[in-house]
Amino acid sequence: MYKNMIKRLIIPLAGAVIVTILCGTGLFNNPDLFVCDELYQTPEALPGDIKVIGIDEDDFMEFGPYNTWDRTVIASALEALAKDPNNLPAVVAVDALYAGETDPEADERLAAACAKLGNVVMATEASVGRKTVYQDNKFIFNDYAVLNYEEPYEALKKVTDQGHINTMYDTDGILRHAVLYLDSDKGRVYSLPFVAAKKYAEQKGLTIEEPPVDSRGRFYLSYQAAPGDYYEGISLSKLIKGEVPSTYYSGKIVFIGPYAAGLQDAFFTPIARAKEMYGVEFHANAAQAILDGNYKKNAPAAAQLAVLFVLSFAFFIFCDRRRLRFSLPVLIVLVALSLLASVWLYSAGIIIHALWIPLSLVLLFIASVAVNYIRAVIARQQVTKTFERYVAPNIVGEILKEGTDNLKLGGKLCNIAVLFVDIRGFTTMSERLSPEEVVHILNQYLSMTSSCIENNNGTLDKFIGDATMAFWGAPIEDDDPVYHATRAALDIVEGAKALSAKLKEEVGEELNVGVGVHYGPAVVGNMGSERRMDYTAIGDTVNTSARLEANAPKGTVYISRAVADELGDRVKYESLGDSIRLKGKAEGFEVLKLTGLEG
Repeated sequence: MYKNMIKRLIIPLAGAVIVTILCGTGLFNNPDLFVCDELYQTPEALPGDIKVIGIDEDDFMEFGPYNTWDRTVIASALEALAKDPNNLPAVVAVDALYAGETDPEADERLAAACAKLGNVVMATEASVGRKTVYQDNKFIFNDYAVLNYEEPYEALKKVTDQGHINTMYDTDGILRHAVLYLDSDKGRVYSLPFVAAKKYAEQKGLTIEEPPVDSRGRFYLSYQAAPGDYYEGISLSKLIKGEVPSTYYSGKIVFIGPYAAGLQDAFFTPIARAKEMYGVEFHANAAQAILDGNYKKNAPAAAQLAVLFVLSFAFFIFCDRRRLRFSLPVLIVLVALSLLASVWLYSAGIIIHALWIPLSLVLLFIASVAVNYIRAVIARQQVTKTFERYVAPNIVGEILKEGTDNLKLGGKLCNIAVLFVDIRGFTTMSERLSPEEVVHILNQYLSMTSSCIENNNGTLDKFIGDATMAFWGAPIEDDDPVYHATRAALDIVEGAKALSAKLKEEVGEELNVGVGVHYGPAVVGNMGSERRMDYTAIGDTVNTSARLEANAPKGTVYISRAVADELGDRVKYESLGDSIRLKGKAEGFEVLKLTGLEG
């Protein structure tokens, strides 16, 4: 019992281990990320705390190409925001780097505008790459080290706060994480959206916490807005020309940044993979997530793999040896529940690999179907082999080929050659020998007759005690049934001689047989009841063959004139005329003694 149980558990265990390893090695990472994006990242109603002013195509028409602007343009925008002292923005975050001094007058004006407005956060940017660092008493490579750090010129730096605008793609080129901070030679620098959100929270009397980050200082960003959702068409030129009412941005966080394709500040994000999001909207999404405290944390990979293994193992055991009408609905329910559980956990702040369980279950389901099919094929072959021990192999093959229609009661009339063979003196022999010896002799004899019949393409009908019945021409058509039947008869006589010599040495008994062969019409098919039937032949042809065999002396084959006529000059025989009276036959029935075959 334990051995069978272990055998039954091996395949489910192997399947669970394989899918767990495949998921753990990251083979399904890209499709998993796609599914997670579709499930987790959905647009929501914006609370209105953040406004975006874009540097767009209208501004280029108004002020010329962006690379020709001096710093008075952005200074003019900040001055416009400060024009109404009663409706000032809470925080202004500028997603553009103003490093190094250029035109003293323009630089001074920009710094003065920031000082007057107050609560301005200017952008900084770091160049990140590989660097050798000394850590834990050894040198190591840091692939995300800050190689160069740029910040606003000194006058601007003194009157503003700063936050970096660096971004870091995931391996598939999608921007799912925001970089909370960078560690540079000048210390830890937080991101532009975090600094803006923190200043806004301080003004509103709110408390914000730092999001949980990975080893690179990144946190998973739950986007609230898709590309274009934050932007309401308010351009920098409209703001400067006074076309934007101060109530629009009063008390809000205002992000100012590029909003044109030519400025090359756009990213593919999980909330809309087919459409790029401008950097200023990305920062707006990050700031809103920080204000909401809407942080997500990845569930430990080891725990997810453990759950995956247990569930996969249990599911494979369930599917093993089970019909599709039971296993398929369970698969559908489990896949749906796993996806719903992923969404629910995400809403609770826990990120899991949404595709791991559904994909693994589908793969295991397919594997279980394949295993069950292979097992069914093997079982069918075993049943067929077993069935062939009781029924002629060609009958079994015909039933399997034609299907259940061949299992219905009924027969058809056709011409067949019928052979009967029997042991001479078997009853007397049985009285002299022990039952074990009788069974030993009978099994060898029946094996010999079966082989001779099968080797000559015959259908072994049945064993009747020490007699064997066979026929040719059904259920499979035979182009020369009479020849094959008489050939089998001669082979049986020769086989009996060889077996007799063997048995003489083993048990001191000889084996002699008589054979009869007749050809003619008979009804061939399934005979019996719906619960128990035999594939056999009935009719006068069968009876005549049995009568010929009953009268044949040992080592002799009796045939009918019908057999000789079918074989023509290929048969050798001696006519016994009507000297032998067959039971149930009228006078004049000619019996022939088969002496040989040609060809």
